[in-house]
Amino acid sequence: MIDYALEPDLTAGEFIALLQGTTLGVRRPLAQPDRIDRMLREADLVVTARSEGRLVGVSRALTDFSFCTYLSDLVVDEAFQHRGIGRELVRRTHEAAGPETMLILIAAPGAEAYYPRIGMTQHTSCWFLPRQY
Repeated sequence: MIDYALEPDLTAGEFIALLQGTTLGVRRPLAQPDRIDRMLREADLVVTARSEGRLVGVSRALTDFSFCTYLSDLVVDEAFQHRGIGRELVRRTHEAAGPETMLILIAAPGAEAYYPRIGMTQHTSCWFLPRQY
């Protein structure tokens, strides 16, 4: 049984512990808990998945609740993958942001094949400025 919730007060420590055992963790500033805390506090939506109270998945998104939603982090504990948790986190994030928003994400390397399987459409043009940290 997986329990899903909007959890705006998720702690940086719990999020870091989840990220540490995943491929997404290597692309997040885990050695900077204050920065992780800011990432969580400034997010518009933090949707969690828990199994018997244990954090097993998180979706962290920025949205205007009107037009667009950027899904910045989608992470599921590797021991809990292939159970539909990621798909449900995406669905609940989009639902909370509003179905009139376009949900946008940049796939992590190696995860590109996952998103078409859950009904997402690939967009061929994405432009960005790199972080200056």
